[in-house]
Amino acid sequence: MRIVHINAIHEVMSTGRICKELSTIANQSGHESYVAYARGPETGSGFRIGSPFDQKRHALLSRVTGKQGYSSKRATSELIAHFEANRPDVVHLHNLHSNYIHLETLMTWLAKTDTPTVLTLHDCWFYTGKCTHYTSTGCDRWQNGCGDCPRLALDNPSWGLDRTALMWRDKQSWFRAIPRLAVIGVSDWITTEARFSFLGQAAIIRRIYNWIDPTIFYPRETNRLRHRLGLNDRFVLLGVASLWDDSKGLNKWIEVAEQLEDATVILVGSLPNRRLPENVIHIPLTNDASELAEYYALADVFLNLSEEESFGKVTAEAMACGTPAIVLDGTANPELVPTSCGIVVPSHSQDYLMDAIARIRRDGKDMYTEACVQHAHHAFRLEDRCNDYLNVYEELIDQKGRDSLWHSHSSPSSSPSTMEQTI
Repeated sequence: MRIVHINAIHEVMSTGRICKELSTIANQSGHESYVAYARGPETGSGFRIGSPFDQKRHALLSRVTGKQGYSSKRATSELIAHFEANRPDVVHLHNLHSNYIHLETLMTWLAKTDTPTVLTLHDCWFYTGKCTHYTSTGCDRWQNGCGDCPRLALDNPSWGLDRTALMWRDKQSWFRAIPRLAVIGVSDWITTEARFSFLGQAAIIRRIYNWIDPTIFYPRETNRLRHRLGLNDRFVLLGVASLWDDSKGLNKWIEVAEQLEDATVILVGSLPNRRLPENVIHIPLTNDASELAEYYALADVFLNLSEEESFGKVTAEAMACGTPAIVLDGTANPELVPTSCGIVVPSHSQDYLMDAIARIRRDGKDMYTEACVQHAHHAFRLEDRCNDYLNVYEELIDQKGRDSLWHSHSSPSSSPSTMEQTI
């Protein structure tokens, strides 16, 4: 098979690493796999889409017009010309909402050529008008058509025009025109959500967890790092995010740090200009996975205080490094952390959160480490989850020529098959 991934970023950050690892496993299995991308390091592999100038222009137009994914037509046409010259057997869609793809051009070609297409729900954008998440807003307009958007100034912001109803209708039309479409959720939570959307009638819809690389994320000795950071015997709480804001729980982290003056908080990622308590150590965003693994292994407990997680890869990575996790009881968080590996707490209770921290501090990290590693390596095993995707590709290819590849049911309450739920 020739497999092409389309993603905003190449080889770094969460989705960039996912595409790289999935391509590596596919190539090792005798297939040809590479990434078409907008940003990221030049490594001599892959196909770069457009230019930084085009992406900035697209971002500006999306804000002015309220429509994202309606620019970059020339760049997308060049991608299609590349596909015509190097016809892929499967196209795998990842993050398309970073102002670099003309959606109609891409989707029309996929439909016209009956190209097997996989889309992975790293967030909710594929089945909403524009938003990547909606839980904290309490919005369910995406189920029947968007409009009057409560998140107009969030995610990819509009400067005034609400075109979410139009974008929702266009996405529905474009995706339903693709004969062979597989919808993959990275958690049970987002897969269930997708079943209530216009994607819920796709011929294949199932959950495949994201994965961790056990050659990078594993328990290790971190005394030198503790010494360098001046931690000595301090109890360390860790949080990791690409960009810290209150949607990632920054406000909750500040409360935790203020209440635990005898502990140290380490926050990895880009931080806004905001005053932090003295017991908070800020580590700038890093694309070095091995460096990140050092901080996971150093911590006594990992906290994911985001209320909106499609999966929570940082949580899985922390557990793979032997560190117990505390997560909020919402979206995909609870399904990642069994009781042997940490604690799930109510989303809006600081008292429960502080009690959970105190419990793990009292139990000691060592009580959880073995279970964390075993769970992470079983549920999020790289080779197994990548092979799950290879199986989906082959299923789509085998469906060629069937009369109808979309489910005929009209209600998302129809019970999915066991195979669709649990690949």
